[in-house]
Amino acid sequence: MTQLRANTASSQQLNDLARSERLSELAWQSLIAEAELTPKPGLVDGRGSGSHSDLSLDLMRRSADAIAPYFTRMALASAEAHMDASLRAVVASIGREAEAAMLRATSGSNAHKGAIWVLGLLVCAASLSEDTRPEFVAKAAGYLARLPDRARPQVVSHGDVVLERHGATGARGEAHANFPHVVKIGLPALKEARKSGQTERDSRLVALFAIMSHLDDTCVLYRGGAEAQRIVREGAARVIKLGGPGSPKGNAALIEFGQELVSRRISPGGSADLLAATLFLDALERGLEQVEKNNSRVEENYGKH
Repeated sequence: MTQLRANTASSQQLNDLARSERLSELAWQSLIAEAELTPKPGLVDGRGSGSHSDLSLDLMRRSADAIAPYFTRMALASAEAHMDASLRAVVASIGREAEAAMLRATSGSNAHKGAIWVLGLLVCAASLSEDTRPEFVAKAAGYLARLPDRARPQVVSHGDVVLERHGATGARGEAHANFPHVVKIGLPALKEARKSGQTERDSRLVALFAIMSHLDDTCVLYRGGAEAQRIVREGAARVIKLGGPGSPKGNAALIEFGQELVSRRISPGGSADLLAATLFLDALERGLEQVEKNNSRVEENYGKH
């Protein structure tokens, strides 16, 4: 009987490890898919560094590679665990280790700090249950996010500055509200674009622009304030209104929009993190082993940043 219990426990541990590695793989692939998606206005993509002087596509890939093992650890810590302050403390500690690994990989550049928080919570929530419905996973992740992190460093972040100046709650507020821009905006836009026959690349761009047109993006607000946020929201909405990516007028508006963001050094990084979360929950819900390739390519009519 003792041997049977030991074998059963060992089998469960192997199952937990396999599931954790799959969740980590999907999170990593979602980060890579977001980074490689081209053309994205103001963001790093296959054409160049966008509005950034300290990031590149190679750095984004290296950052994703560096933090992927920490997603596995978060998932393992969450498997069979209770949703309580103890788990919150463990995953928060792992998240801070992931941030340190990211900074080492990028020589100090913040490539994925917001994504570590967003995807880390979703990975933990997905590990806690077999239910893969986006609403369920997002709600569980929100519950975990709202638990107190007593070891949180008492330092002023960009998000704190934006909260003080503009009242925007950023990635923390998004998680506390159960990821509404992912579940209610990004995912429906992605699915509807696919349903209408758009390519996977254009469908993901539609999801990104839908998020951008609604989100109070702390990356945008920190760099350019309320005026920059207005430019991003209106520009994204205009691309969609004119037919979206893949249509002649939509493509022209996209190019013009991107040029304006780069000239003003505006980067909608918060929207990019939520697109990665959208891709993660989409793949999880569909039971995919891998995030689909989007066939992004650099075409002459999109040019370089």
